[in-house]
Amino acid sequence: MAASPLTWLGHASFRLDSPGGKRVYVDPWLDNPKCPGSEKDPERCDVIAVTHGHSDHLGSVVAITQKLGPVPIVAQVELKGWLKEQGAQTDDVPGPNKGGTVEAEGIKFTLTNAFHSSSADDGTYLGEAAGIVIELEDGKKIYFAGDTCVFGDMQLIGRIYAPDLAVLPIGGHFTMDPREAAVACELLGVKRVVPSHYGTFPLLAGTPDELKRLAPGVDVHALEPGESVEL
Repeated sequence: MAASPLTWLGHASFRLDSPGGKRVYVDPWLDNPKCPGSEKDPERCDVIAVTHGHSDHLGSVVAITQKLGPVPIVAQVELKGWLKEQGAQTDDVPGPNKGGTVEAEGIKFTLTNAFHSSSADDGTYLGEAAGIVIELEDGKKIYFAGDTCVFGDMQLIGRIYAPDLAVLPIGGHFTMDPREAAVACELLGVKRVVPSHYGTFPLLAGTPDELKRLAPGVDVHALEPGESVEL
């Protein structure tokens, strides 16, 4: 099978190209200040996965599906239903919930726990925040923590799903910072990490260099927006 590049699109937005040729967008907010201009208008999209309902994680979902849809959306059941109400062009399969696994375009998506809030800009309840484990066609797995603090049951995520790579927020203030992310690496048992949710605004002050210092045995892939790492 082909390679599997994971491309950071700034903030918490990622494009994942699977070995089977599928293109997955995770938490696409392509109007974020760090997103490269060449990535703001996707040419194709096979699946969208969303961790929670804050606009900085789903700001481009409706627009992508209206341009390229219908597109399968993997999101918690309340959130997927709300996205359809907002005009997202997707299927009628109910969204999963934590512990549930769904398959879309030959790729498996499992929702895990996360500790964070989840609501629309007007305060509408959109379920709970979640993490997502994505298992590609070749069996490789990537864990997107979404927005969360560190929590002890990350050890269970490592034990059950054994991700090959983790995407962890490090900015602080709204999520864990590098100190907590270093402990998350230990609990998960991962040796490869892509930092996210930092540097978009001054408030998100955590840095990959700090994570590298605090997690010396972990390969921290400090991507620039638009850069990729191979799984």
